[in-house]
Amino acid sequence: MIVMKFGGTSVAEAARIRDVVEIVRGRRSRQPVVVVSAQGGVTNALIELAESAVRGSADPAPLRERFVGLLADLQLPADLLRDEIDELAALLQGITLVGDLTTRSLDRMMSFGERCSARVVAAALDAAGISAIGVMSYDLGLLTDSHYGRAEVLPESYETIAQRFAERVSPDVVAVVTGFVARDEAGFITTLGRGGSDFTAAIFGSALGAHEIEIWTDVDGVMTSDPRIVADARRLERMSFSEAAELAYYGAKVIHPATIHPAVRHDIPIRVLNTLRPDQPGTQIVNAETAATTGVRSIASKADITLVHVTSLRMLLQHGFMARLFEVFERHRIVIDMISTSEVSVSLTTEGDTDLAAAAEELGGFAEVRVESDKAILCLVGEGLRDAPDLLDRIFGTLRTESIPVRMVSVGASRVNVSMLVDRTDEHRAVRSLHAEFFGA
Repeated sequence: MIVMKFGGTSVAEAARIRDVVEIVRGRRSRQPVVVVSAQGGVTNALIELAESAVRGSADPAPLRERFVGLLADLQLPADLLRDEIDELAALLQGITLVGDLTTRSLDRMMSFGERCSARVVAAALDAAGISAIGVMSYDLGLLTDSHYGRAEVLPESYETIAQRFAERVSPDVVAVVTGFVARDEAGFITTLGRGGSDFTAAIFGSALGAHEIEIWTDVDGVMTSDPRIVADARRLERMSFSEAAELAYYGAKVIHPATIHPAVRHDIPIRVLNTLRPDQPGTQIVNAETAATTGVRSIASKADITLVHVTSLRMLLQHGFMARLFEVFERHRIVIDMISTSEVSVSLTTEGDTDLAAAAEELGGFAEVRVESDKAILCLVGEGLRDAPDLLDRIFGTLRTESIPVRMVSVGASRVNVSMLVDRTDEHRAVRSLHAEFFGA
């Protein structure tokens, strides 16, 4: 068995869905389980509709027409999505009447993209002679907590998925499963965070004991850098789970960061492939022993980073200060990327500045706080970087030549990652210069 996840660009229009059908047909002998995202742009359209409903008016007609047009192009029944569209209209009406949009209602709104995709792709497969069924991931047992917007998967999901899948899905039928969405214990729809369809694929791959998890997207695989920044970036044939996890966390858009963990648990290879070029071998992600690579493998960057400086003389030779500091960030659910300390100060970074003002105000009760926005994190990834004797010389020499100051650096915390903080305006220039240094012009 394999799990095949198709992203928003892969199901964005009728021609792409036909490509998906043929790709699945070519892997039919491997008992594929298909996981789908919403069509490209649909999730954003659903969010905009929900926000419009709060303001008193939301017209789902353009979205309905988009789905009707898609069904017509695929020569599928025009009423295939009637139940989903009617439910969407009723939900929008309810939001308008109440005049409020809760995180729970927003999760339910966002779920319609994946729910419709699963129905459409399953119907397209069936029409092409491949027996298929669209199924909601939560009906197969994907259960989360009630942290709407970015729910945490409950451990019992894995056993439940394996049991229900065996009971409900025949071996000769392709299950097309919704990515991104789940349910909590109260029965309400939750979502796993943007990009969560990759995570869904990994959860199902782990639960079902898949031989491989395929992530189908619009690039040829994992690259030495973002090709939108570095024109001559090239595909990596193979990389380790640890390398891929670091790249995903620090900005690479190919896979969702959480995807790696379920795959690692059962040592299931992940392969990143291009829907538009299915003949390409992609990039295989495996354990470090199998990958057998060392040195810088890829350079990623992540913008919209905020730097927080916390200074207090109470830190000096005192225990408990750091615990108090991190308790504040935990209460405000703020994720920290990098951290650096001195005798009386702590500098740390976080993505964006959501809820940061409230946290900074609380920190101000026992320390001096200074916040700087418009930063970017650069991340060089590769097995064995911690032990490379000339690595930092090459990095800082390259950036010095480009007159790019480094605001923070993290090395040694991970054997596969060296990270540094620069000004947002220097991000792309720094990536290009480091790529030239380590991979050639």
